[in-house]
Amino acid sequence: MRANTPFRNESTTGRRGPRTVALGVVAALCLALLAGAAAQPEIPQHELDPAWPSVPLPDRMLTGGLGGMCVDGRGHVFALNRQNVVPEDLDGATLAPPIVEFDPDGVVVGAWGDPEALGGRLHDCHADADGNLWIIAAATGVVQKYSRDGELLLRIGEAGRYDSSDGTRTGEPLNSDRAQFFLPAAIDVDAETGEVYVADGELPGGNQRIAVLSPDGEFLRQWPLHRTDEERGVTPVPHCLRVSRDGLVYVCDREADRIQVFDREGAFIRNIDVPWEPLTPSEGRPSGTRGTAVVVAFSPDPEQRWLYVVNQNRVMVDVLDRRSGEVVSSFGGGPGRYRGQFTLPHGIGVDANGHVYVAEQEGRRIQKFLRVSP
Repeated sequence: MRANTPFRNESTTGRRGPRTVALGVVAALCLALLAGAAAQPEIPQHELDPAWPSVPLPDRMLTGGLGGMCVDGRGHVFALNRQNVVPEDLDGATLAPPIVEFDPDGVVVGAWGDPEALGGRLHDCHADADGNLWIIAAATGVVQKYSRDGELLLRIGEAGRYDSSDGTRTGEPLNSDRAQFFLPAAIDVDAETGEVYVADGELPGGNQRIAVLSPDGEFLRQWPLHRTDEERGVTPVPHCLRVSRDGLVYVCDREADRIQVFDREGAFIRNIDVPWEPLTPSEGRPSGTRGTAVVVAFSPDPEQRWLYVVNQNRVMVDVLDRRSGEVVSSFGGGPGRYRGQFTLPHGIGVDANGHVYVAEQEGRRIQKFLRVSP
């Protein structure tokens, strides 16, 4: 019979056996993987909230195309209603005012606005820290600031005039060093400095600049979209604009299917391309004309790690890692009028809980996508 021999721990002799080395390597790899997982934040996921908003709207209000939207610090959503409804529909409805306010539950708690004073083709808004609304109507030459109840607090620019050679819509755009605009597209307020940033140039044929103003509307500086020599033929259309907490300015370069990033003074930093591929062959039909970077919003975390981008070519919301510029996920059901689908989405906003709201121009509605993880 073989005698029992005591277990010998090689480590007590200063030597390490093959099994011990292997276990050590595995442990090191596991720690490295765990460290890598901790360094990579979980990508946010969203799903449609079919109960938002609460319908029917009060007084059976009917909205036309929603040109834009914004969310304030209370989680209230302001929709910009262009009022272009089917006239016959008004036999069974009332025309909603240009500004419609929803509370976080989707209940309409306010509706106001004079269409003539606000201007044509409502396009973007920003709710500042005081709850006031900065509103852009693209078919104008002005920027306006209202209280949340609709009192006009400030108009920047002369109403009825454009920043053109003759002051009219048909004049040559000037991109002049003054607080007068020509087809403005988007607006944001720098939370740190209070300066007002305007993307001035919604369409080809208007201005092509980012203008910066003081809080009371004084012109401070401006710059154009960045172009290399090889890109001179790509029309600059600054269609959206948002300022991050770390002082970077993100502008939709719509014709180039990308976002351009600048510092506060207008120094170009980088491009973030937003790619796409058509699902149906493009021969014999229009394709790729709407743009992949149309409007953008930041996630609410302190680092604003994620960018939510309305991609009108794909008719989806793309989620981008703000650091790398990589498209990490998408949501929405593509083009259509069923729940979760979009018909020409044109506005986007994110509340403090990370829920995403998408306003549709042709769909004439706003939908809420709940953040369900992480």
